[in-house]
Amino acid sequence: MGNQGLGIDPKVVERIALELKEVIESGVELGLVVGGGNIFRGLSASARGMDRVSADYMGMLATVINAMALQDYLERHGVYTRVLTAIKMEEVAESFIRRRAIRHLEKKRVVIFAAGTGNPYFTTDTAAALRAVEIEADVILKGTRVDGVYDSDPLTNPDAIKFETLTYLDVVKRRLRVMDSTAVTLCMDNKLPIIVYNLTQPGALKAVINGEPIGTLIAGA
Repeated sequence: MGNQGLGIDPKVVERIALELKEVIESGVELGLVVGGGNIFRGLSASARGMDRVSADYMGMLATVINAMALQDYLERHGVYTRVLTAIKMEEVAESFIRRRAIRHLEKKRVVIFAAGTGNPYFTTDTAAALRAVEIEADVILKGTRVDGVYDSDPLTNPDAIKFETLTYLDVVKRRLRVMDSTAVTLCMDNKLPIIVYNLTQPGALKAVINGEPIGTLIAGA
């Protein structure tokens, strides 16, 4: 979305695609889960009176649009990419099958998981946690607009305190708005660490993967 408030900003997608390419060329296997809030926000539409299930499905379709856009920019730069969707739409993308996703990753293709979990009432955070567990990922990297987890919104509160590390229970008990509780609990049950970092900062993704101490690490009981 960038700074335009709605839709897809080509410059932002281009920058992300180039960063992903650099990481892939270093030998890392990447599975991506994209949201759809830049196109349609199911939860806010539901709050305005729309049926929650319909709104959630519309949000899932929005994630497919973003996934296709990201795929297009990655392939422009020679990165082999596959979009796997939780909702069947054969003319657009492959349906999600766990073994197929793992095989794509083994062949050094970027896999973009779209349409969330395919079920209403579940967020893309939960989809990310679920897919990460299914493909036996080493870590979830959650890209946001800030450089980690704070006790309040740093964009509106200049005195917000940043956490370097947190446990899963810290996130749930403090009700920190990192990922929804379902996603955090799923990661906790499967001992899957989460690193929250600033997606808008150039080079941050590579720095996280190289093990540099940026962002916030969520792990441990």
